Amino acid sequence: MKAKRGFTLLEVLVALAVTAIVLIAGLKATSALTDNAGRQRQALLAGICAQNQLIALRLARGLPGVGDSTSTCTQAGAVMQVLQSVRPTPNPNFRRVDAIVSEDGVRILTLTTIVGNN
Repeated sequence: MKAKRGFTLLEVLVALAVTAIVLIAGLKATSALTDNAGRQRQALLAGICAQNQLIALRLARGLPGVGDSTSTCTQAGAVMQVLQSVRPTPNPNFRRVDAIVSEDGVRILTLTTIVGNN
């Protein structure tokens, strides 16, 4: 008698399990890439908001007053809050300015510069 050729049920189930594991790993990698792209987009928009805030200070052509102020920045449909913190430095002709950008209470980016007396 000739033996029948083909795969057994156990071999087919093992092959399906291996295929499922590979597909799940690929799905997790794709999800991680998508999340990373979202974080990069958020950081880019936050950087634009912070830079706009600091450029506005430089264009004012004066030494900013010490203290904190908040404003709202909308970029590409994302509404972000910018906390501008102005602190004195040992040299009275300069001020340290921090622009802290957050969205929904979560801090995204902090940008710091020194502004001089123009």
